[in-house]
Amino acid sequence: MKAVVASAEKQPRRDYVLSEFEKSTGKAIQGFKVWKNPSLEVKEVSDPRPGPTDVIVEVKAAGICGSDVHFYETTSDGYILYPGLTKFPVIIGHEFAGEIVEVGAGVRDFRVGDRVTAEEMVWCGYCRACRDGYPNHCHNLEEIGFTIDGADAKYVAVPFRLCWKVESLFEHYPSSETAWEVAATTEPTCVAYNGIFERAGGFRPGAHVVIYGGGPIGLAAVALCRTAGAASITCFELSAKRRTLAAQMGADHVFDPRSVVPHQVVLDVTNGEGADLQVEAAGSPTKTIPQMERALAINGKVCVIGRAAEPVPTFFETYQVRRSQIYGSQGHSGHGTFPSVIRLMGAGRVDTSPMITARFPLTKAVDAIKFLSENRDEGKIMLRP
Repeated sequence: MKAVVASAEKQPRRDYVLSEFEKSTGKAIQGFKVWKNPSLEVKEVSDPRPGPTDVIVEVKAAGICGSDVHFYETTSDGYILYPGLTKFPVIIGHEFAGEIVEVGAGVRDFRVGDRVTAEEMVWCGYCRACRDGYPNHCHNLEEIGFTIDGADAKYVAVPFRLCWKVESLFEHYPSSETAWEVAATTEPTCVAYNGIFERAGGFRPGAHVVIYGGGPIGLAAVALCRTAGAASITCFELSAKRRTLAAQMGADHVFDPRSVVPHQVVLDVTNGEGADLQVEAAGSPTKTIPQMERALAINGKVCVIGRAAEPVPTFFETYQVRRSQIYGSQGHSGHGTFPSVIRLMGAGRVDTSPMITARFPLTKAVDAIKFLSENRDEGKIMLRP
């Protein structure tokens, strides 16, 4: 089968000492400090075979994530931009939906023909973090498309416990093509849901919400906050096209942060009260967090979802005085997140179809990633194997 394979040279930076875990597994916990001179190639590879508890999914739609772009983009000295857990070479792709075509002998509750999407966080279920109910922070974590082979391919092998049926989307959308693509946006929508509702604890209906970044996760956050009852949603985004998408997804106020002073705008929109929830989905915390700190409502929350390979100065006095909190968020697993998001999509309460702005065949996947790298005003780009 054809697949998109990412490779890179393992050259830890001088100031980065590999841990015993990294040495024994071949993984890098902080990829941007280890992997150099990456390459992406569409190539022929062997079809995956299912283990006893795996299903084989024929991929119908796969989204390109900013993380995939950060495997392609590099620093001036050649290191990848992605800061997280990685292992190369690997077939990339972790936002997908497809049809089960084969099941392992130990698979339960799924059968050939089921239409599914899947979590990309492959949690073990037996480490302390998993047993305590924190699967996104599994000590033995694998990630589909990051450390094990992913879905930018004709087929992908997935542990059945990570799969979720998406039949309700086909009942809601008259076009099966649209249903497949919306199903493939479940993963990034769940990332936004996990940050806003699980990690940050959500908000009372009637809250003022501010979202920095109008990429797919920021756009999903807009849609989720609209259906959850936010009184006002303000979105800051550099791209004019993405600002239009944010308004389509439900934002009340949309601004280019370069043409305004964001915290002043938030105070104006909220009549001086400040924001009850602010979401960092831009991956640019050195610019966004200082603005958020100056626009906190009393008991306001900051939720950091965007990934960035840079430390951020923070003035904790502000959080103390404003009785405010900052929450870090990773992943999307557990806590009923996937079934909740699928139910919202199937009921028409959250519609992610407007964010899908371009489509490429799998054979042009590298071109698609380059295109997104050069055109950051796109929403979600879909690969159609």
